[in-house]
Amino acid sequence: MTLEQLRIFVAVAEQEHMTRAAGVLNLTQSATSAAIAALEDRYAVKLFDRIGRSIRLTDAGRQFVIEARAVLARAAAAEAVLTDLTGLARGTLSLAASQTVGNYWLPPLIHRFHQRYPGINVTLKIGNTEQVTSWVHNGLADLGFIEGDIEDSGLSITNVANDELVLVVAATHPWAALKKPTAADLKDGKWVVREHGSGTRHVLETVLGGLGIGRSDIAIALELPSNESVRAAVVAGAGATIISRIVVANLLTSGALAELKIPMPSRRFFQLRHKEHHVTQAERELEKLIAAPAQ
Repeated sequence: MTLEQLRIFVAVAEQEHMTRAAGVLNLTQSATSAAIAALEDRYAVKLFDRIGRSIRLTDAGRQFVIEARAVLARAAAAEAVLTDLTGLARGTLSLAASQTVGNYWLPPLIHRFHQRYPGINVTLKIGNTEQVTSWVHNGLADLGFIEGDIEDSGLSITNVANDELVLVVAATHPWAALKKPTAADLKDGKWVVREHGSGTRHVLETVLGGLGIGRSDIAIALELPSNESVRAAVVAGAGATIISRIVVANLLTSGALAELKIPMPSRRFFQLRHKEHHVTQAERELEKLIAAPAQ
């Protein structure tokens, strides 16, 4: 069993498709299929069920993928230690972020980092708060950035920025003329929300809960998987939402959205790192950029 075989196996498990996995790995489909066949033949175990053009992990495959990811994470950590000895001339930095952070706050920082250290290959994958926490905990990302509080004793959690949340509706929405909606207004209206596991969804439920409004008290018109889809639906008049100001700043300025005043808690952005993870020089330099004012 080789690291390359493990890398191929994990990619196929994640893509659930041999051709797509080959594309992600920049390999031929035949080489990808051969690697999986070699693993299955060597250990006389079936790792995938072939269903039409798709494939699914067998029970054995589901158990093995956990160990395969752990081995790859440890190998990446070992490589990071050696790469770190060469300074910042080359190396990798794997980041994960929840949507608000990853789509709006983090990209300018990554750009500044790349300008200073072009030899470091920075990758970023985006999920919701729960997914990012899981990726960092399982060694699938060096650093994670999320909005909202989480509890994980295995992670070091650092506040790196503050976020301002706003209640918004379309300029044509009946609430747009209100200076301050009442709890009764909020109960009667329709809402556009993020999916469960999203930090933004958690804040919305917390804010409404503070006003005595439970989840069952509101009408959810749409539940959508991204800030961008929520924003577009609200602009179209689908309902109200609570969202980060940085996501809708330009639409508030243009007048396409109206901001309503209700008691709103502050929200913080957090950096996550596994407590047993080796801290590389690249990570330390990114942290310096985060702590320093933009120049």
